[in-house]
Amino acid sequence: METTLYLFRLPRRSIPFALLQMALGRRQARNLSGVSFAKLLGTGTGKSFTPSDSDVQQWAILLVGDNLQDLNTSSLISKWRARSISEERYCLRPISSHGYWSGLQPFEVESAERPQGPVVAITRARLRFSTALKFWRSIPPVVADLHSAPGLISAIGIGEAPIGLQGTFSLWRDEASLKSFAYKGAAHQSAIADTEKFNWYSEELFARFELINKADFPHVH
Repeated sequence: METTLYLFRLPRRSIPFALLQMALGRRQARNLSGVSFAKLLGTGTGKSFTPSDSDVQQWAILLVGDNLQDLNTSSLISKWRARSISEERYCLRPISSHGYWSGLQPFEVESAERPQGPVVAITRARLRFSTALKFWRSIPPVVADLHSAPGLISAIGIGEAPIGLQGTFSLWRDEASLKSFAYKGAAHQSAIADTEKFNWYSEELFARFELINKADFPHVH
């Protein structure tokens, strides 16, 4: 089972296309041949991981399934590619996954082999409306720790909606760097304790991946 995440950066004139695809393109993504799980996602800049962080020019498509390389020329991906300024493609191998996304456990860990190079973390949570304000107020110390964490290469927000359904996509130099932030950072440990105390989420998922390949494509139209 393969996992691929596409990031498309769009010119402002293509933002209406992206918004329409968020409403209409999800079924097409789920119906792609060999795909067992698919999500069209908005993104955030990663500066605050709150609704004000939204980046309306960058959008993501997450696919899980078999022979995903064959889908690079599918009609769905081609439509996004034709309207984008640039594209990043991350090919990933799950090394651990805990929790649920839309009631499913999408990432199947097939090998216990540990990665030697860069790793990716994907988090996703369904935030309880009653705890949203308290949750967003608790974020700044964690964000500050994240961006100063040794080994972090990049981090953005991802989500099916700007409010209530949110997550993160982060790229790390190695697994040790990611684990150090996750398990040793004071702010992150405090946030974990608050998650249990305040019951922020009705659903949550945390997954780690080996980065098999990252490709960048500037698009000239």
